[in-house]
Amino acid sequence: MTRTTAIDTDALTAKVQEMYRAVARTPQQEFHFKTGRALAERLGYPPAELDRIPAEAIESFAGVGWFFDLADPREGDTVLDLGSGSGMDAFFAALRVGPTGRVVGIDMTDAQLEKADRLRAEHGLDHVTFRAGRIEQLPVDDASVDVVISNGVINLIPDKEEVFREVVRVLRPGGRLAIADIVTDTALTEAIVSDVDLWASCIGGAPRQQDYRDAMARAGLRVEEMRPNDYQFLSEQARAASGTYGVRSISVLARKHTP
Repeated sequence: MTRTTAIDTDALTAKVQEMYRAVARTPQQEFHFKTGRALAERLGYPPAELDRIPAEAIESFAGVGWFFDLADPREGDTVLDLGSGSGMDAFFAALRVGPTGRVVGIDMTDAQLEKADRLRAEHGLDHVTFRAGRIEQLPVDDASVDVVISNGVINLIPDKEEVFREVVRVLRPGGRLAIADIVTDTALTEAIVSDVDLWASCIGGAPRQQDYRDAMARAGLRVEEMRPNDYQFLSEQARAASGTYGVRSISVLARKHTP
């Protein structure tokens, strides 16, 4: 079963929006997590392809892993990015699907959407669009997507299984989900799970890895691969949680069950 918590969802939404608004507008400031091109390259993004992406999108990148080899977006595919931020992963996917493909980014933070859409227009990326919305209530048609991607976002949602059910709804039969996210080896304490600041810092909402896998399975996704990422937390609090509870980043490939 997915764990339910006493987290104040309105306060969590406000805190997440506040933090990622700053990531969009002032990415040079210090956060509880790393941002920018050095992080992207460390995680595995090829420098030559990063050179082809708007630099302003890269500077606001705050992902936790590399998964595009698992996602394997192909020419002509439709890709959906959950929590697309300032657009780096969406623009990266656009390189892979080409002008005959389509990329849709979903985000709930105004500043991130504004920045991503401005960069899309400035760089003539007409096959990329960004929409306001929540990833547990996707503004996307049923069975319209080949690949769903997400980077360090699903842990921020209290009900992960609700997100995975939406992923199954929008994926075409046999479609794939490829994501990076934060999980734990053991369950976090209620004090951690109830802390809005720790949720917004990608710690408080991290589920046990087995619970994460089980939530995907119940939603109708078959997990094909889970692997660790070389991701390092910055704050002492996050490092301590990593040591005590096994908090870490993983990348996952899962596929929608076909009848």
